[in-house]
Amino acid sequence: MPHPAQAAAWGLGRVAALEHPDRWGGLIDLPAELDADTAGRFAAVLAGLDGEDQVAVRPGATLGRRLLPAPERPAQRWNPTGTVLVTGGTGALGAQVARYLAAAGAQHLVLLSRSGAAAPGAVELRAELAELGTSATVEACDVADRDALAAVLDGIPAAHPLTGVVHAAGVLDDGVLDGLTPDRFDAVLRTKVTGALLLDELTREHEPTAFVLFSSASAAVGNAGQAGYAAANAVLDALAEQRHAAGLPATSIAWGAWAGAGMAAGQDAADGAQRGGVDAMRPDLALRALDELATGPEPAPLVAAVGERFARAFTATRPSPLLRELPGHAEHAAPAPADRGSLRAELAELPAGRRRDVLLDLVREHSADILGHPGPDSVGPDRAFRELGFDSLAAVELRNRLGAASGLRLGATMVFDHPTPADLAEHLLAELGIGGDPAADDADEARIRRLLATAPLSALRAAGVLEALDGLDGPGGEHADGTETGSDESIDAMALDDLVQAALDGAVETD
Repeated sequence: MPHPAQAAAWGLGRVAALEHPDRWGGLIDLPAELDADTAGRFAAVLAGLDGEDQVAVRPGATLGRRLLPAPERPAQRWNPTGTVLVTGGTGALGAQVARYLAAAGAQHLVLLSRSGAAAPGAVELRAELAELGTSATVEACDVADRDALAAVLDGIPAAHPLTGVVHAAGVLDDGVLDGLTPDRFDAVLRTKVTGALLLDELTREHEPTAFVLFSSASAAVGNAGQAGYAAANAVLDALAEQRHAAGLPATSIAWGAWAGAGMAAGQDAADGAQRGGVDAMRPDLALRALDELATGPEPAPLVAAVGERFARAFTATRPSPLLRELPGHAEHAAPAPADRGSLRAELAELPAGRRRDVLLDLVREHSADILGHPGPDSVGPDRAFRELGFDSLAAVELRNRLGAASGLRLGATMVFDHPTPADLAEHLLAELGIGGDPAADDADEARIRRLLATAPLSALRAAGVLEALDGLDGPGGEHADGTETGSDESIDAMALDDLVQAALDGAVETD
């Protein structure tokens, strides 16, 4: 890319792929001029012949993007000396970086933030650093203001020349793509991107030995609801690669969530990261990674505590060649998108009274998985999605999963237009054009309840059915012995088949 700012489209695109998997095609990087061979390769990518969705087309080769496990190599430590400048230096992450730098030997730190010494905790942080033997200057500076940043750099003492830069400043303004505006993008890009580009320009004459940019995993792999942040951090990754290619020091670390601090500490961001299979990292381990990567050979590494849900979360609705080389990818590879007619045909073979229940099970299973619950029993059919913990990002994920399973094109506001799993199952049934038969439901229910009402109690007790039904109807979601059922459902809320099956299961266990 001629300019790192072009990488913003890639960061945004990786988020679009997660939010709109049914519409997003992919990302292609082309050379400035196309010869016949390159044009042919470009056409093959557009035709989908290779299954790739993030590619660079070059004369003689088409290169697919991959995320690879880090190779084993000897640790390369950063030994900071002189002055290190830290943007966002009084924030949660910046303060931790400052403490690390002081402990590692930096003689002087310049900590930049919008509020400077007036920022909460700034005075205490400077005193703490002094106890570690490091002097600190806390400056109020908008890192995107060229003149202000230049003045700060000019003021660095000659006795402690600038040897390192850590750009940790950033602004979050999360939201799904449909709700973002240019102004919201600008607020995020200004601090991250403009600040990084100015630091690149203005510090070259100082020749720092470390130039570290705090990027985000959302830029590397995408994260629903963070299109602006992903776009901004993708520019930082590209800037580091450009500097690295020019022989200048640069490392853009795409961080996952840090535990207990930083912009990902908010509950919405933390929940979103966890749903994506990214666990919060211990700060001491993150700082150890910073120590090893700051002057290392990789210009844009990703550091995250990846949980077992990671591959599944990113391949639930579409294949992801990006993750193909990671452990666990094969087990969680996305199935081929469902054909709308196949689900309709499957439902048509069922008794009319069962169709809604099958779709309700589908909604509850996916909802439980998205929320990290152990199973569908924790998702009551008549509980509102909002009460269950759904936010706009979870709603988008459920829309994508149900769309992939059903072949339907569903709206992003689906869970708010149909606020309970039961309501949503009815909507899916209507969209598929194959309804259940309420009369059949009523007739079956009447027959079963008549049988239960007329059968001798001695026969029901001998079969274990009476005891099982007593356990299902315990007060407040409890069994008759007072233990919890583990479900929000009462016996009245259970589907007919589930009621009968629960009774039969109880009879088997009693026997």
